[in-house]
Amino acid sequence: MKIIESFPNAVEIHEHVTIPMSDGVLLSARIWIPKTAYQKPVPAILEYIPYRKRDLTRPRDEQNYGYFGGYGYAGVRVDMRGTGESEGVLQDEYLPIELNDGVEIIEWIARQPWCNGSVGMIGISWGGFNGLQIAALQPPALKAVISLCSTDDRYADDVHYMGGCLLGDNLSWASTMFARNSKPPDPEIVGERWRELWMQRLEGSGLWLEKWIDHQRRDDYWKHGSICEDYGQIQCPVFIVSGWADGYSNAVFRLLDKLQVPRKGLIGPWSHKYPHYGEPGPAINFLRECLRWWDCWLKDIDTGVMQEPMLRVWMQESVPPTTRYAHRPGRWVAEKCWPSPNIEAYVHPLAPGRIYAPEREPKHRKRSIQSPLSVGLFAGKWCSYSATPDLPHDQREEDGGALVFDSAPLLEPLELLGTPVVKLELSASKPVAMIAIRLSDVAPDDKATRVSYGILNLTHRNSHANPEPLNPDEHYQVEVQLNGIAQSLPAHHRLRLSISTSYFPLAWPPPEPARLTFYFHSCTLTLPVRPSSQIDNTLSSLGEPEGAVCCEKKLIEPRRANWLVHRDLAEDKSTLEIIKDDGKYRIEDIDLEVRSKTLEWYSYQGDNFESARGETLWDMTFERRDWCVRTVTHAILTASSTHFRIQAELDAYEGDSRVFSKSWDKSIPRQLV
Repeated sequence: MKIIESFPNAVEIHEHVTIPMSDGVLLSARIWIPKTAYQKPVPAILEYIPYRKRDLTRPRDEQNYGYFGGYGYAGVRVDMRGTGESEGVLQDEYLPIELNDGVEIIEWIARQPWCNGSVGMIGISWGGFNGLQIAALQPPALKAVISLCSTDDRYADDVHYMGGCLLGDNLSWASTMFARNSKPPDPEIVGERWRELWMQRLEGSGLWLEKWIDHQRRDDYWKHGSICEDYGQIQCPVFIVSGWADGYSNAVFRLLDKLQVPRKGLIGPWSHKYPHYGEPGPAINFLRECLRWWDCWLKDIDTGVMQEPMLRVWMQESVPPTTRYAHRPGRWVAEKCWPSPNIEAYVHPLAPGRIYAPEREPKHRKRSIQSPLSVGLFAGKWCSYSATPDLPHDQREEDGGALVFDSAPLLEPLELLGTPVVKLELSASKPVAMIAIRLSDVAPDDKATRVSYGILNLTHRNSHANPEPLNPDEHYQVEVQLNGIAQSLPAHHRLRLSISTSYFPLAWPPPEPARLTFYFHSCTLTLPVRPSSQIDNTLSSLGEPEGAVCCEKKLIEPRRANWLVHRDLAEDKSTLEIIKDDGKYRIEDIDLEVRSKTLEWYSYQGDNFESARGETLWDMTFERRDWCVRTVTHAILTASSTHFRIQAELDAYEGDSRVFSKSWDKSIPRQLV
């Protein structure tokens, strides 16, 4: 990244500013203000998240808001209530109190003497979610949003459930917030109250995993905060951004299609990161693209941003399978609008072992599959969070437990842009069953790289709100949408479709093994084929990443990231072990050392679906001179055929003394999951 040291505007940083809420709670903000703003007020950019501005996001915030401030915008980074140095307790995601606080924050910003009354919101992940959700509340001062790695549908397309299946990332993400919510405010900011505020958080935040598993269907809990319930509530312009390695790329297509406001979409090769830190690369000068958006909508400057194509994506080229890439080869392509009339849908009949060309008619045959629990060990994360080795490995390891359909070798290159769709006629041997479908790029040496996938709890075939058990041996027509893609496949490669009845630990398995039978007279794969387009040759460069100077982080203990598959053939037990050790580092300008280590284990034994087990352990320490706090959080998820069971522990230490301890043991009935 190119660090810019000289900007048109000098900026002053206010380390801790309190923003009063109507109920008396004080939220903590860190604010970047151009020095000229006191004479000539400027627009403000708000990021409102629970990830601790004082320490955990400090370097990123300084690079982002120092940059925006240098170009004439105030930057306001607010910790949610119950996080960082803000008062209160955070009890769940996207609660009404969070969104109402956001509206009050915007109103407060607009009243400040350094703000001209116009506010934009930016955020990735949680901040991308609540940017859309707060926009739907229509605070008058909010003029535009940049939402990254977010979704419009909290049930169907978030970290909790996919296709009505419980995601393994639900446990992983709940454990992340379990650990982060247990952290105290910094005594250097809040003074002697730090311990009182800490105890309130430890006692009051709760075990979010219990809430999320208690809502296994699309009910009012998930509808709240899902802007897909009424896209028309959003009345300000939206720039929606994601990456192909991220879990939230599908929302870009839907938002471009459904929103009725000025909008643009950008999808790169990246994981769950801001594009100027983008991994896999290439990273881009995303902050400059943000400025063009802000200048257009907050300063009424014609930057040309709305004359450009609505959607711009990185068309990925074929690569050998591996769990991490420093760079994904490809090129930028664009569509003037979405859905695009340029995309052609080609329907390919499926036959045993084959993906036929569109003109072929398969014979009326059937095949069945009952997959082992091992299918999924090489699936990677639902969302690649930080470009650790969490991408899918060679799919040949998975295909032994699946029905496999191969195309003939391609006679010429093929480019896909959009959402592949699989339609199937099937029957099931049990009342609850799932299906996992993978689309892979198979090279001439037979290595198989997954390019998309989709999963469906078959009891949700008609509705996520009202699932229906399957009648054994009855025929059903089902449709599975795979994740959207932009993928170029070279000549002589083959496409492979793989279908399995389990996909653990990416998704939790059904209560018991089920056999699915497929009837091929009405099974198809529809591919979104993109012909070459002259518009691609007119695209301007997105440039190399830039940012402002940020604080120094000195690494004291090294980082480590591993994904280990253990197979004990004597005990017929398999375990996926995930190590994410961020090491120990020192933030020099606040004299703080941070240590963080995460371990996850996902295991099963033989063909026993009730043996599936997920376990997480977080160990985090903050330390400065005579102050040291540490929290250890531990969670275990198991399930019988009728109930999920959650066991969890939280221990907090001040120095060597344990000052808080709490445990949970909860049983939740399975609801056709």
